[in-house]
Amino acid sequence: MTIKAIIEQKLLSAFSPTFLDVVNESHQHNVPPGSESHFKVIIVAKDFEGERLIKRHRAVNAILAQELSDNIHALALHTYTEKEWRDYYADNTPLSPNCLGGGK
Repeated sequence: MTIKAIIEQKLLSAFSPTFLDVVNESHQHNVPPGSESHFKVIIVAKDFEGERLIKRHRAVNAILAQELSDNIHALALHTYTEKEWRDYYADNTPLSPNCLGGGK
């Protein structure tokens, strides 16, 4: 199973999101072809209602702790409530920051 598939499976199970997009952005970085080291996750879930951004990110990081320690060099998180997503981002997905180099 690919790292991307593992991320998707774990986040779907943990949060039952209304929207989930896991993007392997490794090809945009200085890593070998076919790498799975840099990801962007856009997730919209009811679980994020009333939670501060840091708590949302910590929740996702906790679910992906094994992957973060073993395989993932960079993880850009975009966590939204359903209202935030609908009001601000439904038509315009956010971009990840540029990588400063390195590989895992």
